[in-house]
Amino acid sequence: MFLLVGESTRLYGQLLKINSGFMHFLGTQLEHHEWYGLHFWDLIQPFFMFIVGVAIPFAVANRKRKGYNDKQIFRHALIRSFLLLFFGWALYFVAAGRLVFRFQNVLAQLAVTYLVAFLIMNKSYRFQIIFTLVVLLLIDLAYRYFPVEGFNHPWTNYENLGAWFNNKIEGVDKASEWATLNFVSTSAHTVWGVLCGKLLQSERTQMKKIQILVIAGVVALVIGFSLDWLHITPIIKKIATFSFVFASGGWTILALAFCYWLIDVKKQFHKGSRFFIIVGMNSIFIYLFFHLGGAGWISDILHPFSKLLFSRAGELTVGIITSLATWAALWYLTYWLFKNKVFVKI
Repeated sequence: MFLLVGESTRLYGQLLKINSGFMHFLGTQLEHHEWYGLHFWDLIQPFFMFIVGVAIPFAVANRKRKGYNDKQIFRHALIRSFLLLFFGWALYFVAAGRLVFRFQNVLAQLAVTYLVAFLIMNKSYRFQIIFTLVVLLLIDLAYRYFPVEGFNHPWTNYENLGAWFNNKIEGVDKASEWATLNFVSTSAHTVWGVLCGKLLQSERTQMKKIQILVIAGVVALVIGFSLDWLHITPIIKKIATFSFVFASGGWTILALAFCYWLIDVKKQFHKGSRFFIIVGMNSIFIYLFFHLGGAGWISDILHPFSKLLFSRAGELTVGIITSLATWAALWYLTYWLFKNKVFVKI
């Protein structure tokens, strides 16, 4: 979420304008790949979908400790799913000025994947893994054998099942290249997150947990990149292909293993992690705030001051400083809420 806040300040686009090789490379990694391939920024949404899954077992256990029964917890999950969808669609409605039924943004996709993961979380590990494999296989086959002329090229932009489905639900001839059907594939990320969350809750030793996470992450990476390198299924984030889900899922699991090792096992980075936890404690609020123009509003206020103080350094420097100042202001907003114990939850 902290990185998503940074994106809202337009900082990453500024980095692409820098001639320095490293800074330009960094800017490239902080934007989505145009189509076929994988950048670091393509992992952000999978991280988000995955960590929500990790949190589900802990959230359910916490509610049970407070005396909630299964029926109450289920009702809460349904309400949360509905609200996620409502806010996700609301963002599209505000931007377009009309009702737009899409599932491309994080909130709308989570509305589906969160509910799916919750409903099967008490099934066996084997069931949940097989469930995700079947879902991924079915959507992969659907892309390959979709029988509509003009949309039967599975890995070609705007000429695949995802593009056809976008056009149909939006009532246009050419909709977004980001497939609404991605919520089908990315449900695997959230389910895998639940499995990892239950692993962390288990009585296994810390090192055994890390070992399982590392093995699972490496296996997922091998599957994902092998499918791509063998020219079976290309890695394409915008339609969440089979290979993309595995490759990105592998990185998310390894990232969790690293953070668990660093923070919970080695007891390091506690103060540093608090900096990011402050943002995460009000993730829904800050996500809606910057998407509804909050980042632009703060940037408009700060830009004249940056220009006054740093105009001699050039327009690009002024833009970068304005973006950094906006990012800091957005973080401070979450800090103020955290400090005053104001948490926007659903």
